[in-house]
Amino acid sequence: MLTLDQFKEARSVLQGVISKTNLVYSKYFSELCGNQVYMKPENLQVTGAYKIRGAYYKTTKLTEEQKAHGLITASAGNHAQGVAYAAQVAGVKATVVMPTTTPLMKVNHTKEYGAEVILHGSVFDDAAEHAMLLAEERGMTYIPPFNDLDIACGQGTIAYEIFQALPDVDVILVPIGGGGLAAGVSTLAKLLNPNVKVIGVEPVGAASMKASIEAGHVVTLPSAVTIADGVAVRTPGDVVFPYIQQNIDEFMTIEDSELVEAFLDIMENHKMIVENAGLLSVAALKHLDCKGKNVVSILSGGNMDVITMSSLVQHGLISRGRVFTFSVMLPDRPGELLRVAEILARENGNIIKLEHNQFVSINRQSKVELQVTLEAFGNDHKAVILEALRQAGYEASLVGPKSIYN
Repeated sequence: MLTLDQFKEARSVLQGVISKTNLVYSKYFSELCGNQVYMKPENLQVTGAYKIRGAYYKTTKLTEEQKAHGLITASAGNHAQGVAYAAQVAGVKATVVMPTTTPLMKVNHTKEYGAEVILHGSVFDDAAEHAMLLAEERGMTYIPPFNDLDIACGQGTIAYEIFQALPDVDVILVPIGGGGLAAGVSTLAKLLNPNVKVIGVEPVGAASMKASIEAGHVVTLPSAVTIADGVAVRTPGDVVFPYIQQNIDEFMTIEDSELVEAFLDIMENHKMIVENAGLLSVAALKHLDCKGKNVVSILSGGNMDVITMSSLVQHGLISRGRVFTFSVMLPDRPGELLRVAEILARENGNIIKLEHNQFVSINRQSKVELQVTLEAFGNDHKAVILEALRQAGYEASLVGPKSIYN
């Protein structure tokens, strides 16, 4: 069993190794959900995620013989860096198996810590199966990413820091993938204060823990499809499952589209980069059924590549109507382009890009196509601009994926 003494030992071992990520009060999210909201920014942790806690603590529990055989693990990225870092400190060899879909930044950072990286499979479960096979073939010591009590104990030290900074915390929101973080945090939180409410948050497309809780035993999902790659787990951990059953009070599931919104909110209001898995606890704030409570959202990591960041920003701006593209057909005569531009200027639309296509029709005198990408204040402002164009006799139609505009 996980005991208070074990958590104390883990905290002692990790002192001087990890960063103490101080709580960040969020005026924006507090006003949004009617609670006092604080962020636990593990995205600012050593290696960019909470995973260093469990990986490092687990490594210190190994025998010299186990370490001498070399360490091997499977990971979607953050645990990989934690194990690689811990192995580097211990002076032992580390091998990491990662899904082929792992962001390049996570792969490169893992290599920078001295680990050998093997890309295998499309999801974590594929990588884990291959890693365990290699561990057996090569005689290496396998370090589980979540299904291990030492790992969970290390992750759970986050709860110590939360209570130290906010003794009267009422609600803790924690992302769930395989369950190591949730098991550790919820168990220690309940040991420190049985009345604290711990809510586990999963993506809709990979809610394996919620499905397992409902079934009463660990189940395997047929797929794990989500932009939150760090929690794309088909089968949660059976070792940590009983702790989840006992200590998680409620489960929430979040749509991927909500993570896009949350990314923009965190970046604009707190100037922080948080990866999609870590945004689960942020998106969950809008779904809380309580008011006036002290709420802590654990931002589990911030290891996101620039391409993904760029895509999230673009889709976030589009979904909020702050950037949009419309197409309109114009008679091919002098002054028409100026007329449209004057309407946009009058309605305070800021032109980002403009394309004037004279080859849309064989009869150029009949019509040409004008495509304009605009910056607006939001969906209401976008609607005003489009209506102004229609009132002027232009039939403007939105250009872009329908799912974004609907």
